[in-house]
Amino acid sequence: MMPTKGYAVQDATEPLGPFSFERREVGEHDVLISILYCGVCHSDVHQVRNEWGGSIYPMVPGHEIVGRISKVGSQVTKFKEGDLAGVGCFVDSCRTCHSCKEGLEQYCEVHTASTYNGLEMDRKTPTYGGYSNQIVVDENYTLKVSEKLDLSRVAPLLCAGITTYSPLRQWKVGAGHKLGVVGLGGLGHMAVKLGASMGAEVTVLSTSPSKEADAKELGAHKFAVTRNPEHLKEYTNYFDFILDTVSAPHDLNLYLSLLRRDGTMILVGAPPEPAPVAGFSLISRRKRLVGSMIGGIPETQEMLDYCAENNIMSDVEVIPMAQINEAYERMLRSDVKYRFVIDMATL
Repeated sequence: MMPTKGYAVQDATEPLGPFSFERREVGEHDVLISILYCGVCHSDVHQVRNEWGGSIYPMVPGHEIVGRISKVGSQVTKFKEGDLAGVGCFVDSCRTCHSCKEGLEQYCEVHTASTYNGLEMDRKTPTYGGYSNQIVVDENYTLKVSEKLDLSRVAPLLCAGITTYSPLRQWKVGAGHKLGVVGLGGLGHMAVKLGASMGAEVTVLSTSPSKEADAKELGAHKFAVTRNPEHLKEYTNYFDFILDTVSAPHDLNLYLSLLRRDGTMILVGAPPEPAPVAGFSLISRRKRLVGSMIGGIPETQEMLDYCAENNIMSDVEVIPMAQINEAYERMLRSDVKYRFVIDMATL
């Protein structure tokens, strides 16, 4: 076993603090990644505070991981020492079910081993995430990262990037489509960048008028304030797609009213409480309400390659590890543009 340093939380009410633990030794198909940066996702807060239930403590969060490979197993063929690498939201799956065989490991029908707050494939060993100095991962669940981009800005692509890229690809959003993006946070700002790069007309739907300038700078073509009924009138029956990135309670029926006939609203945010949906919000114009999680390994690699080719990165604020608790509070106040990233050299 390998001694490892990290930051962990001991229960749902305590702040994160220094934590020492052990990683497994590098197996023949494993790589050891020295972590350089780790993004801070809104789901980290949900899980640290047990807002989704089932949290496992002690918990080392972090699933937006980039670093450099410092050791490879004897049978590894995809990586070598010194390569840049990334790890997203999961580190293993059954590999044999229909979803895994189709490269959709995130929907594994047996068990997906989450990068943290999960269990390894033995269903007994807790997983610890990227708020740490190193991680051991099977090469088949490790992503190649380009040397072209700023690594600190690449880290959030491993969750915020793929969470928005995957549904845009799944529903073939592109030129000629009108795309609404609900919320302009860590997920929303990536949805704007990606949607615009794919040729869609992008409109940000926000409760905050102050975000209009940022939305336009990120690539949005239009901006609507959802708290102002007058602002929304022109968008009734307007959108082909709405990508809803908000993880706080909000009225889904309001946004469904903005879809045209056969329009699709895609949920990628996960509020802690269920939201009511009126039947007539859907049946009146044959609208669809769907959900999407992250992407599988092949699609996540596709996304990273796409972002490298198109110079797409997250907008980030890099912080030292010691500021993580303050960062959580700021994130809950939407006081970040648009993703915190931990410089792991400060651990």
